[in-house]
Amino acid sequence: MSRFLGPLDSTGRVPPLQQTRIAAFLISAHGALARHLAMALPGQLSAGWQTELNAQFHREMEIVSLLMRATSWVPDFNLPYHALVWEAAWLPKPVAGVTDQRQAMTIDIAALGHAVHGAIRPAAVLPVEAQAQDPFVMALRRIEFESSRMIQPQILFLKSDDLKPMREAVSAAVENRHRQVGKLWAELLEGIGVGRDAETE
Repeated sequence: MSRFLGPLDSTGRVPPLQQTRIAAFLISAHGALARHLAMALPGQLSAGWQTELNAQFHREMEIVSLLMRATSWVPDFNLPYHALVWEAAWLPKPVAGVTDQRQAMTIDIAALGHAVHGAIRPAAVLPVEAQAQDPFVMALRRIEFESSRMIQPQILFLKSDDLKPMREAVSAAVENRHRQVGKLWAELLEGIGVGRDAETE
């Protein structure tokens, strides 16, 4: 099993089936984050956090749009099953031990976002021989770059003074989401012939 995507075609492009499966997974994850953010926006009383949620929502939608355009899609008859598993995983999970349900949901959104942007490294599975100007390759590299920026506000929120009284519950929520997302990402890679250690290279 390879540590990277491939084998590449003669022009250095990633096989369309691998493109399709990876793009579908990333669209599912980032699309779910966008939906959760859209639902959370009306209930935010803090103007500063509402502004940040709005910015995060638009960035998530941009990632979804980018993948839709950049991917060379092919039929994948296993995709409906995988999509059901992924979508079930992204469902909201209010953080246990937090009495304010709105706050509990916001913490879960931030924890899921932290995991999606931190545990998934799509550019790490690209071989060095991949065509740098290929739209899919450029999309994965841009997503990883954007994720490194988008995770910062989530870190600030999850470590904010407002959440100090519930630090253990917040840490548990982040760990659970990271474990969940990491497992799904590793399973996805294995399903397209990429080894488990690929995302850590």
